[in-house]
Amino acid sequence: MAIAQGLCSSFKLESWQAIHDLSTDVLKLALYKSTADINASTTVYITTDEVVGAGYTAGGVTLAGQSLVLGSGVAYLTFNNPAWTGTSFLTRAALIYNSTKANRAIAVLDFGADKTASGNFTIQLPTAGPTTAVIRME
Repeated sequence: MAIAQGLCSSFKLESWQAIHDLSTDVLKLALYKSTADINASTTVYITTDEVVGAGYTAGGVTLAGQSLVLGSGVAYLTFNNPAWTGTSFLTRAALIYNSTKANRAIAVLDFGADKTASGNFTIQLPTAGPTTAVIRME
């Protein structure tokens, strides 16, 4: 397979098993090249085809400002837009994962095309809401 956006299947099952505590666990976002093989079947953070370049550290960044919300019968997670400074790299996708729980995969983001990071680089996530949040369960 290749890059495919969506919640990871293992995360869906692990949520029912009460493995994740999204209100307190440390979540991270790692960036990947277009050659990465990350999709719904990804179960953990991997280093294969992870971005390498100035301003990027393996493992990505910690997602800050996370908060669980319930709205319109949908539970969703919000967090601040992840950002890097002093960058020089090329990326196509990201993996959100739970570093507190053995680096278990949560979701894959596909940017739709390669993105060049030069200087400051911020991923602008959709406004978090019941129909737009990146991580949500109906």
